Amino acid sequence: MTWQDRTVLVTGAGGFIGRHLCRRLLAEGARLRILLRYVSQPAAQRLPEDILRQAEVHRGDVGDTALLRAALQNTEVVFHLAALVGIPYSYACPAEVFRVNAGGTLALLEAARQQRPERVVLTSTSEVYGSAQQVPMPEDHPLCAQSPYAASKIAADQLGLAYHRSFGLPVAVLRPFNTYGPGQSGRAVIPSILGQALAGGELQLGATETTRDFNYVDDTVEAFLAAGHAPLALGRVTTYGSGRETSIDEVIRLAGGLLGRELGVVQDPARRRPAESEVLRLCCDPEPARRVLGVSARVPLEEGLSRTLEWLRGQPQRPGGSYDI
Repeated sequence: MTWQDRTVLVTGAGGFIGRHLCRRLLAEGARLRILLRYVSQPAAQRLPEDILRQAEVHRGDVGDTALLRAALQNTEVVFHLAALVGIPYSYACPAEVFRVNAGGTLALLEAARQQRPERVVLTSTSEVYGSAQQVPMPEDHPLCAQSPYAASKIAADQLGLAYHRSFGLPVAVLRPFNTYGPGQSGRAVIPSILGQALAGGELQLGATETTRDFNYVDDTVEAFLAAGHAPLALGRVTTYGSGRETSIDEVIRLAGGLLGRELGVVQDPARRRPAESEVLRLCCDPEPARRVLGVSARVPLEEGLSRTLEWLRGQPQRPGGSYDI
């Protein structure tokens, strides 16, 4: 599959994965369109100027149907990444999270139903499963929303599958497990650990006994590109992950090894989820992605952490040890 001269729309292009996906699509020769909503972000989280110069930019809200119709006109493939992803924010503003995540997806699907692109790839999340009931977690693992954010993403996923079944819309749902890497917000656990460690002192974190399936962003982007053309991905959910279960405690130990010192941790109650909302274990079965998409994780966690740490070292330090990430 080649992306050369194919017209591709990325919603949520200013987000962490979106930025990496845009850069890769441009490198592959795609004619890139992006949907951007203005937000005030640190410089390292803004879409770089070189990407903006090469892309056709549509600015506005993902719920704006007229904007979406214009962006989708003659588009061949859509990667829909626009979402509010902050789980703590979903406790405070669940209606807004549903408006953007479920309502925005519905607006996109309606526009796509009119414009008929060749493929719409929707971005799901492993959070829809809640805590693992078995490990590794198969794609048909029961859904169990343990936060308003997770519930909004279940709704978005089901809308996409319903539009495929009801209207023949060529929808593929990609469900990546936890992605990390250069450029990720400091709200996420890995840049939070590394950024705080570089600043010195003890780490202030929430639950550290929980486990996740961490995947380097370049590998996740590879899964997105595969979902954009793989025939078997249509009309279904495909999970993507490494199959390696790692506790936050282990990430802290690995980060300390990279820095040459043991990292102390202070449990911060404000960073913990409500008890019934905490997702304790996540670990993907990597076989479906191999079978359906033809991809598998290539960057080991140790190497990905090292790359992310080196990127962080190049970022300007703010007062109080907070990094511009």
